[in-house]
Amino acid sequence: MNDVPIKDKALQNGDKIQVGDILFTLMLDSDVPGCSSSPVSLDDNRLVTLNFVRLSPEESLFLRGDRAPQTASAASARVAHDLNALLKISTNITSAQTVDNLQDQLLDSVLDVVPAEQASILLVGADEEWFDSSVGRDRRAPGKLVQPSRTIVHKVLRDGTAMLSRNILAEGSLSVSDSLVQTQTRSVICAPLQALGRKMGVLYLATGNPDSDFDEGHLQWVTAVCSIAAVGLQNCRQLEFLRSENQRLQEEVNLNHNMVGESPAMRHVYQLIGKVAPVDSTVLITGESGTGKELVARAIHQNSPRRANPLVAINCAAIPEALLESELFGCEKGAYTGAQQRRGKLEAAAGGTVFLDEIGDLPLPLQAKFLRVLQERQFERLGGHRTIPANVRWIAATNRDLKQAVQGGTFREDLYFRLQVIAIRMPPLRERSEDISLLANYFVAKYSKACGRAVKGISLEARAQLVHYEWPGNVRELENAIERAIVLGSTELLLWEDLNKEVLERGGSPGVVSPKYHEAVRQAKRKIVHEALDRVSGNMSEAARHLGIHPNNLHRLIRNLGLRSTGQSTDDRPA
Repeated sequence: MNDVPIKDKALQNGDKIQVGDILFTLMLDSDVPGCSSSPVSLDDNRLVTLNFVRLSPEESLFLRGDRAPQTASAASARVAHDLNALLKISTNITSAQTVDNLQDQLLDSVLDVVPAEQASILLVGADEEWFDSSVGRDRRAPGKLVQPSRTIVHKVLRDGTAMLSRNILAEGSLSVSDSLVQTQTRSVICAPLQALGRKMGVLYLATGNPDSDFDEGHLQWVTAVCSIAAVGLQNCRQLEFLRSENQRLQEEVNLNHNMVGESPAMRHVYQLIGKVAPVDSTVLITGESGTGKELVARAIHQNSPRRANPLVAINCAAIPEALLESELFGCEKGAYTGAQQRRGKLEAAAGGTVFLDEIGDLPLPLQAKFLRVLQERQFERLGGHRTIPANVRWIAATNRDLKQAVQGGTFREDLYFRLQVIAIRMPPLRERSEDISLLANYFVAKYSKACGRAVKGISLEARAQLVHYEWPGNVRELENAIERAIVLGSTELLLWEDLNKEVLERGGSPGVVSPKYHEAVRQAKRKIVHEALDRVSGNMSEAARHLGIHPNNLHRLIRNLGLRSTGQSTDDRPA
């Protein structure tokens, strides 16, 4: 041991043990106290030097199995220390869960091996051109500003090759920056962080100690460390992305709402609701009548911090203009003939949410007062002088084009911009036809239970009519059509003849002939009903009994098929 034959001796850190041709070095693992982070700012002054040593990752001895380091016995301790540190860094990197944690471990490990006084990691963004994050260490003065040379950093990032610069201050042909002179920087190592052909940043090391200049061994080791760390960095970034994506999907799944739909348009609406619900920003919901704007407002309130307080809905189009102001703001006794003191909707919604439906129909005089409430967050009762705070969240909805209303002078432009902090557009049903079947199934289950009927589903013919109809009244019209079909139907399936006349006449793709299958079914039904009526001389009750259906269903079937009770087609009626 230590070139001296021994029989029994306690081992100490750094002892060299030779067994035959094999030399072992004992390296006791020791924790290096972490340093506090230092701010990083790139030095923009130009730095020119001829004393550069460059090294690509492919040339690093630590990364090439065919060129393992061959060193003399005198240097074996350093090699063993470096290899042990490299193994330790590899282990730590595989356990890092975040980018910040990986950077801290990397800087601490590098400063344990390389005699650098300053160390920093600069990471680039998606464009691989500009640095969007940095972390630094100053061994001498924790928390002190670290200023890497912008010239060296960008050159290493651009070329993808590690660089060693020694004797910076002593080089006669150098033009160094003021910051390097002030910090007495003598040696710099800068190595790229890159994996899978993608540039992620650089590791920058600097020292001004003349007794511990960097050498090519340090360059070799730092290059190897950066190659290993880059893979870990890529994994941490991917893990953080997956965490954020998982959180987003969980929030979307856990979003409390009563809306039905899985189309891309509705998923976009759900995402917007999830983002705006936690904050108090004003929301303007636009969309055609019947698209479910109030459901969006309720979903925002139910998923907001104000959900324990009331949601007060005010239909600006349903309340007469003369009463709207007192409904909103309340009134004091004697404000008008017979007036008693009464709280308005805004006071009733204290701590909660006010939903102003059909805001486009708000009269112009009230628009000015409402704008003041939005701006100042306070109001006065009608006929009163006491200022009352408006601790509410504002959500407005309209089926009108407010931009056009502004141009027409029927809506205030300043109020429009005050309302449209966040805009959510509810798509019409024709733009999300893939949701029609889901909505139809939901309404069938809802109204079959409400009506006490055991309706198991929708026939193929009826579903085809529903999907191909454009639904100008949107979800509200679809709901009414399903409810009507459930009430008037008599079978365990919702049939196409149970649908109302508008759906049957305008169903199907525009300009496309009805499918042969559906037309054949229609003609077969016409023939069966025609024959049944002829057999009983047009007696509706007898024909219904022979067909096994209720007379009311037969009347509706005759009407939908375009037949007369005598079996004659409506097309054959005399003019």
